[in-house]
Amino acid sequence: MSSLVDFLRQCDIFYQLTQTQLEMVAAICQEKTFAGGEYIIQENTHTKELYIISEGEVEVVVNPALVGKPGSETKPEGVVATLRRGQSFGEIALVDEGFRSASVRATGKRTHVVLIPREKLMMLCETYPQLGYRLMYNLAADLAMKMRNLDLRIREELLYNPREK
Repeated sequence: MSSLVDFLRQCDIFYQLTQTQLEMVAAICQEKTFAGGEYIIQENTHTKELYIISEGEVEVVVNPALVGKPGSETKPEGVVATLRRGQSFGEIALVDEGFRSASVRATGKRTHVVLIPREKLMMLCETYPQLGYRLMYNLAADLAMKMRNLDLRIREELLYNPREK
């Protein structure tokens, strides 16, 4: 567990958590390994875990066919982000418990992730409000950064690839 605590300490979403708080988080973590090309989560499914990449990388992909626009069923999945060691995904499910907004698949030979079940994390946050506040603040900052990056990509797409009328 010591190496897991050391890893969590390096992750932005656990910034400023104490040693004891990191140990409590580590106690509820599960570790999983995925082969390259294997899906970790599927878009439009209902799962409620937070994931942190401890080794390898993942692609966040969206399927245009799920939008339902005519002709979109033939378009390939689009990669909207690539995430690496120490980065997290699945945060939105912690907030709204809704369906997954994108799929995430492992790239390379092997991707190792730390999985944190929502129920256990929420119980930890409710039991230890200081831990909960710091973690939720860090998650909000991480989501804000991801939204700003996506906004920039949308603006670039609109600027350099305007739609034809």
